[in-house]
Amino acid sequence: MAKPKRGTKELSDGDTASPQRATKEVSYGEASSRLEEILQNIEEGQVDIDALSALVKEAADLVTLCRQKIHAAEIQVQTITEQLEREAPVTTDADDEDEDDE
Repeated sequence: MAKPKRGTKELSDGDTASPQRATKEVSYGEASSRLEEILQNIEEGQVDIDALSALVKEAADLVTLCRQKIHAAEIQVQTITEQLEREAPVTTDADDEDEDDE
């Protein structure tokens, strides 16, 4: 039996190799790291041609996941910022001068 190229076994049998698993409960950092790993293995020629399409699909799923997480984070930051702006007391220059005198 032929030995697979270095890196192909982990890519086909690894914990995050399944595109379905890659999009469930994966942090942005984990998805980003996995994308880097896939890219490095492809660039180094460590991917068997039979596994290439599955890895490209996984990478596409991970990119989609990262975009969704970035979008969700942007919305959260915007919401929090707007909430803080509504809650923050409005100060004037006169108020700032009064505080300095104390």
